[in-house]
Amino acid sequence: MTFEAVYENGVLRPLENLGLENRQHVFLSIAEVRVPAGDVSGYFESEESEASKRDDITLDQVQRATSSIKGSLADAVIASRDERF
Repeated sequence: MTFEAVYENGVLRPLENLGLENRQHVFLSIAEVRVPAGDVSGYFESEESEASKRDDITLDQVQRATSSIKGSLADAVIASRDERF
């Protein structure tokens, strides 16, 4: 199986559903994908990327929204992922 993934906060996150069971052990072979500095387009689906161009959310709004998260944002993201899988 070959798939693309993103490494975030100590976790490899596949960009597609792999059809594996939760906590299933696998062997991985890793090949780095080079992305030009500042180019984050590969992290998003094309629809998400297009929608973000019309997004008018400010940094202040994001900071207020995330200020209520207890602990680290990374822990909140990981917990959210665990709930989905």
